[in-house]
Amino acid sequence: MSKQYKTVSLSDEQRIALEALCRRRKVDALVWKRARAFLLLDAGEDAGTVCRILDIGPTVLTEWRFAFAGAGLSFFGLKDYSQRQGHLSVVQEQAVRAHFTAQPARNADEVCAYVLAECDQNYSTSGAAKLMRRLGFAYKKPQLLPAQADEAKQAAFIAKYEALMNGLAADEMVVFSDAVHPEHQSRPAHGWFPKGQKTALKATSGRKRLNIQGALDLETFQFTFVEGEKINAQTTRQMLEKLERNNQTKTAIHVFVDNTRYHHAKILQPWLDSPERRVKLHFLPAYAPHLNPIERLWGVMHKWVTHNRHYATFNQFTEAIFDFFRKTLPEKWPEFRDTVTDNFRVISLKEYKVI
Repeated sequence: MSKQYKTVSLSDEQRIALEALCRRRKVDALVWKRARAFLLLDAGEDAGTVCRILDIGPTVLTEWRFAFAGAGLSFFGLKDYSQRQGHLSVVQEQAVRAHFTAQPARNADEVCAYVLAECDQNYSTSGAAKLMRRLGFAYKKPQLLPAQADEAKQAAFIAKYEALMNGLAADEMVVFSDAVHPEHQSRPAHGWFPKGQKTALKATSGRKRLNIQGALDLETFQFTFVEGEKINAQTTRQMLEKLERNNQTKTAIHVFVDNTRYHHAKILQPWLDSPERRVKLHFLPAYAPHLNPIERLWGVMHKWVTHNRHYATFNQFTEAIFDFFRKTLPEKWPEFRDTVTDNFRVISLKEYKVI
């Protein structure tokens, strides 16, 4: 083993840089050990002596040598360096980074296959994951964005909404409305479970679902909703009538809705246009669900009620959903306020790498 380390020689520039690093008053212990190891080898010490002086194993020294050959002086700053299964040169790592920047990998197996084919290095799944993190990648899901969202219309809506809120009278209120259709299905989700324990969730065999149309007040988290066999103009009117009944002291109830057909139904217009009507509909821009905070409430509901939960019967499932809206939401709404907000922004595809 010692013979292979006699070939290690530093350039004058590298030697000066490593000696300066070792003289620093504050330097990471691992970085100092790496620098000292190469200075000792460069001075002619054999591998066994270096390992004894620095209290490291010969395998570690081998790993350091390969990494230094590929990365040069930058190797000494790699905090996350670990004993890797393959050793890519700087040029190879740049090629891997460029390839997966242009063609994102769906999993670590694709990284393993590419590195094996192009670099002749055999990485395990965990090794490939470490490599990708070191190259500046993160394992995450792409954000799903509307394909046809109009930036100008989003900006105009946000400006109009802010003007409304700034001029809102004490006897007026604003709610956001939408429909949700939770299906009686078990929903597996990530969670912390004992390591080594096989974990499963019982599946349900039915396809029954609830049809709920609701309206949420972001100031008080008052949630008004109706249930129906299907959501249409009739359920919309029922929900709006319920809003008026539950808020007798309000002279105006501003309801923000999307452009679903039943919100524009002709049979709904005479009721909306009647003089005593206190409900006023405001329409969101097309393809902009991110401008409707109640969409976020549906996500909170699913996390709280359906994720990793099994309901043997549809009645049990229904009871859990209604219990969330009737009890959990009013009791725990301070916990949900940071998630369900009107902190709106314009979404532009220009800000993203679209795949």
